[in-house]
Amino acid sequence: MTSVTAELELSGARAGYGTIEVLHGIDLALPAGKVTALLGTNGAGKSTTLRVLAGLIPLRSGALTWRGEDITRMSTVDRARRGLMLVPDERAVFATLSVRDNLQIIAEASGHPDISPALESFPRLKERLSQRAGSMSGGERRMLALARALLARPSVLMVDELSLGLSPKIAADLFGWLATVAASGTTVLLADQYTEQALAMADLVYVLHRGERSFLGAPAEFATYTATATTASV
Repeated sequence: MTSVTAELELSGARAGYGTIEVLHGIDLALPAGKVTALLGTNGAGKSTTLRVLAGLIPLRSGALTWRGEDITRMSTVDRARRGLMLVPDERAVFATLSVRDNLQIIAEASGHPDISPALESFPRLKERLSQRAGSMSGGERRMLALARALLARPSVLMVDELSLGLSPKIAADLFGWLATVAASGTTVLLADQYTEQALAMADLVYVLHRGERSFLGAPAEFATYTATATTASV
């Protein structure tokens, strides 16, 4: 990270739930304006890391800086207001509200009540504006969650398990949309399992294993890492 400015940087992060520690002192730095892939199997600590960055889970020890400023104790709301947005893997929309209301709430909170940018990015939502969000398909709910994040005009967009439970066609469409967002200069952190789409987008790859960092490098280096790990396990 010597030649690239770090947008967000976790140092010695320990966090968890109740008496269970999930993250065991990890370091992570997101290069500004780039796509970082955070990979690992279920239970590796990916979602916990994103929740720590968003402020939903407090650090037990360690620190978090944003563009060099210590925000370890900054509230979730203040982080979101400053442009740090998380799209979680579930419960990312208000299921009992209509699609229109879901979008309007975020648009008005961001000070830009026009929801048309979201509908331009996801035309299918135009046909669902009066529909209750909870009654839509999984792919449509995922589109709505991303559309809400777009309306918040994030400077850092974190997406957890983008392709989870979706058909290959819908997943490919959503990865394409996210690539467009990244190309605009938004810093993106994509937590996913080992998917070709995530690697194809990434400028930097982290791998977590049981709450610890097991790899950091470029996507090309990751291919060598996985080949070596596979050989060692045979």
